[in-house]
Amino acid sequence: MLVRKDYAIGRTTLYWDTLNQFFLSFAWGLLFFLLLREQLPAGVGKAVGVYVYPLSLSFLAFFRVSVHAALRRYRRSGRNYLKAVILGKDDLSVRLAQTLQSNKALGIKFLGFYDRDPQGKGSLGDISGFFLPHALDQIDLVYLSPEISPQLVGKVVAHADENHLQVKIIPGPHLQWKKEMSFSRYGSFLVINLNEIPLDRSFNRVFKRGFDLIFSGLVLVCILSWLIPVVAALIKWESKGSVFFLQKRTGLNNRVFTCIKFRTMRENPWADTLQATRDDPRVTRVGRFLRRFSLDELPQFFNVLRGDMSVVGPRPHTVPMNQEFKKQLNSYDNRHRIKPGITGLAQVLGYRGEISHLWQIRSRVRLDHFYIRHWSFFLDLRIVYKTMGTLVARRDEIY
Repeated sequence: MLVRKDYAIGRTTLYWDTLNQFFLSFAWGLLFFLLLREQLPAGVGKAVGVYVYPLSLSFLAFFRVSVHAALRRYRRSGRNYLKAVILGKDDLSVRLAQTLQSNKALGIKFLGFYDRDPQGKGSLGDISGFFLPHALDQIDLVYLSPEISPQLVGKVVAHADENHLQVKIIPGPHLQWKKEMSFSRYGSFLVINLNEIPLDRSFNRVFKRGFDLIFSGLVLVCILSWLIPVVAALIKWESKGSVFFLQKRTGLNNRVFTCIKFRTMRENPWADTLQATRDDPRVTRVGRFLRRFSLDELPQFFNVLRGDMSVVGPRPHTVPMNQEFKKQLNSYDNRHRIKPGITGLAQVLGYRGEISHLWQIRSRVRLDHFYIRHWSFFLDLRIVYKTMGTLVARRDEIY
C-alpha cells in the first residue's frame, strides 16, 4: 500500500479517516492474497487466511489509531509543528487564524498576517514584507486570503516554489460549504465539484456492487433456498393469495421498480397508500411473525441481484408515499442519488416502522443524506452487523 499511500496521516486527518484508509488497504491486501493463495503451499494459505490475516488486521488497526493519537498529543505539546502566515486579512482569514490557534493538535503555529494595514492586530507588516529574505527563515506554510488578486497569487506561488514553502488558498464565501468538495482536472483546466459523493466514483460503485452480489448470493444459497418453501407453505395455509407481494417503489434516480416481499397481509386495495399500524387487521398471524423479525424483507435480495437495490442504502418507499413526502420535505429526492437498500443507517439507529409524525421521516431523511455523503465500505459493514443484531432483539416498533 506504499504506492497508494494509505498509510499517510495528515495533520487534518480524523480518526475516522485513518480507519477508512486502513480498511481500504486491508481490502486491497485481501484481494492480493486471494489472487496469490493458489501459489502458496497447501496448509500455508489456510493458516494465513484463518489466523495470520485476522490477527494482523486487529493489530494494525490498533497500531494505526494509536500512532494517530500519539501524533496529535505530540503536536499538542508544541512539538513537530509548522509555522504559518496568512497573506491578506478578512473575515475568513481571521476565522482560519482562530482555528489554528485553538486547535493545537493540528501542529500548525500561526505567526501572523501580512496585510495592507501593517499596524493591525496580529500584523507582521505589509504584504511586501513577505518577500523579504529574513521572512523566509521562520515560515513553512502560507495561506492566501480570497481577497488576494490573481496576479499576486502567481507571484506568491513562484516565490514559494523557489523557497520550498507550501501554499494554500482559502476558498471564498461561496465555497465555504458544509459539504465536502473535490476537484476534477480537464487537461490544464481545474474545476471544483461542489456536491460529489463517494459513490459517484466508479471504483466505489464497482466495489459496492461486488459486495452486494457476494452477500446476496450467500443469503440466497444459505437461507432463502430452504426458507422460501417453508414460508410459502405457511402463507398458503393461513390465507388465500400469492406467496410474494409485488409493490412499485421509487429507486435510483427516481426510477420505479418492482419490490419483492413475502406477503404479510390479506389482499386489500390500500396496500400502497395505508401504512401498517399496531394490531392492523390486514396483517395475518404468519405475516406478523415475519414482520417482527424482518423476514418479509428477505426476498428483496432478488432485487439486489437484479441491480434495483443494494444491501445497504436508504429504504425505498411506495410511489404514493414518495410523492407525499416529497411535498412535505425539502431535498427529499436527494436520497435517490444512490440505490435503495434492504437496510440502512436510519433503520439501525431506530427510525423504522410506522411514520405517524413528520419529524420521524425528517430524521430518516437526514440520516439517509448523511449516509450518502459519508459512504464507505466500513460503514456498510457496521450497518450490516448492527442489522443482524436487531433481528433477535425485541421489536415493539414493528407491526
